[in-house]
Amino acid sequence: MTFRVKRAGVAGLAGSALAGSALAMSALAFAVASLATPASAETLLGALAKAYDTNPTLNAARANQMATDENIAIERAAGLPSANLTSTYNENVLIPAGQFIVIPRTLGTQAQITVPIYNGGTIRNAIRAADGRVAAGAEQLRGTESSVFSQVVAAYNDVLRDMAIVEFNRANVSTLDVNLRSSRDRFEVGDVTRTDVAQSEARLSQSQGDLQTAESNLVASKERYIQQVGEAPDALSPPPPLPGLPASVDEAVEIALKDNPDIAAAIRNLEASGYDVKAARGSRLPTLAGFGRANRNDNFGGAIVPPGFPRQPSQQTAAVIGLQATMPLYQGGLPAARIRQTQARQAAAMETAVGTERQIIQLVRSSFIAWKASLNVIKSAEDAIAANSLSLEGVRAENGVGTRTIIEVLNAEQELINSRVQLATSRRNAYVAAFTLIAAMGNAEARDLNLDGITLYDPAVNARRAHSSIFDWSGTETPVAKSTRTVNTAAQDASVQGPPRP
Repeated sequence: MTFRVKRAGVAGLAGSALAGSALAMSALAFAVASLATPASAETLLGALAKAYDTNPTLNAARANQMATDENIAIERAAGLPSANLTSTYNENVLIPAGQFIVIPRTLGTQAQITVPIYNGGTIRNAIRAADGRVAAGAEQLRGTESSVFSQVVAAYNDVLRDMAIVEFNRANVSTLDVNLRSSRDRFEVGDVTRTDVAQSEARLSQSQGDLQTAESNLVASKERYIQQVGEAPDALSPPPPLPGLPASVDEAVEIALKDNPDIAAAIRNLEASGYDVKAARGSRLPTLAGFGRANRNDNFGGAIVPPGFPRQPSQQTAAVIGLQATMPLYQGGLPAARIRQTQARQAAAMETAVGTERQIIQLVRSSFIAWKASLNVIKSAEDAIAANSLSLEGVRAENGVGTRTIIEVLNAEQELINSRVQLATSRRNAYVAAFTLIAAMGNAEARDLNLDGITLYDPAVNARRAHSSIFDWSGTETPVAKSTRTVNTAAQDASVQGPPRP
């Protein structure tokens, strides 16, 4: 079970980085390789696949992108021929005095077709702007995908971390309970003082409080997992190692500037704003349209004509075709205001592009250093566990011969539990920081991951459909929610699935 990387260049970076650091690969695996995985265990890739299909944030982003796609058809419609048919039926209920020819009722029908020929470039540039925003929306959808996946990865590892911490605290409570009983027994025979017993009681009470906090954190992590994935976590297995990690922060920034979806979306929006300015300028230019019109009037043969007047025809038909040119002379300053408005928005898009680039550079650099720092903390925590385990054994032995006090034993036990909690936390932090780094580099989408059982969503399919749709009566099926609801999911508890963690 592995991730895959879509770009050869990134894969090359991964090879050089990971081959040079066996520690990085082993540290990114949240649990040690010796842990057995239950047959029914959930995997990180499985959780990501479920989120890909059922996460409401991601499904809403896809629906919003489909709405953005329709702007192409909406803008293009203004440049296509339009046709309409108008019928009017009149029943004359009051005939004016002195009218010699009386027509009691009429039916008038008019058919008209209009063909835009030239619109000063307004329509053409509006279509180009819509195309640019569709492209920007596709990039934003990539960004939403990466964001959702990052939240799933964080929730998944939060559950693993908090399960480990709960187990550590439960074991600590059990150990301190045994210590307290031993201290009371030794107090009864005069081997220790009342102070030693009080210290054991205080440390047990503190550990019980720490356990309650850890269990509360675990429940909260499970509920966040349900929010992102749509299902309760079930015996989560250790996540797979992450490839595609850069060897240096400069390489990470270089890849992000090229592949990050937020940066690409900002650039696309900037391009679209330029077409908006051109479209606004076109509103000051002349327009030309062709038209054809046909009229038919029917009085149903009911015209009342006095003697001596010519007979009125029952039906009359007329048709005309022509060209209509419009030259704007004065529009109350409206075109100039629109041009200034679109130019201001173009300036805002420029600043947004720079701001987005800044944000991504900051995210890449901070994620890189957080990942590296967490790897160092992992090594330190592992060394601390080994040293504290040895120290605890020695303090207990020395306490047995009277050279160490009860409080020194309790402190040694607390140092060991603190080291284990730090290791679990740093493993979580390393994995989440590494995935965040990959996401900021633009390599954490569904097409980059080896997710089983999903069909990749391609926004270009709907964009092509919208681009080619010119019929008034075309449409899609009534929308239905694709995301799963969690209201029927059982409230979570602090139970721990899977084998004990070291």
